[in-house]
Amino acid sequence: MYFKENVLTMDITLRPALDTDIEFAFEAKRQAMGTHIEFKWGWDEVFQRSLHQQRYSEKPWFIIMLDGEPIGTLSIHKLPEHTRFGEFYLLSKYQNKGIGSQVLSAFLEECDKYSKTVILEYLKWNPVGSLYKRYGFRVTSENDIHYFMERSPQQK
Repeated sequence: MYFKENVLTMDITLRPALDTDIEFAFEAKRQAMGTHIEFKWGWDEVFQRSLHQQRYSEKPWFIIMLDGEPIGTLSIHKLPEHTRFGEFYLLSKYQNKGIGSQVLSAFLEECDKYSKTVILEYLKWNPVGSLYKRYGFRVTSENDIHYFMERSPQQK
């Protein structure tokens, strides 16, 4: 796993998600992405829960902890050719406080250390794209709904 000793600064840690974390992860998604999903499609609870269960079983999820309390989620999926970063959701009261930037920065430092390219995608109308651009991601492709981004390892 990335993150030296699984610890970031500011008492932020990551721990592997458990099966019992699925409801928390769904609520984090709802709080972080709900308005963006509603904007385009409306919120269909049954569909969103089904999609969430599928995604939760497909990749490794982590719970972002602050002072021992869960505040968000993240998926770090290490593949041979790159690392996939996704499911990056913070509960509403922890957004826009620099926590997301800190998590992303620490993750990218580890990827740079191991010379790993990082890929991600996000909804075109989600303002999170500006965060990713600040950290060196570039758009590599797009479809009607998503921008697909990549960041090559940085040398120090």
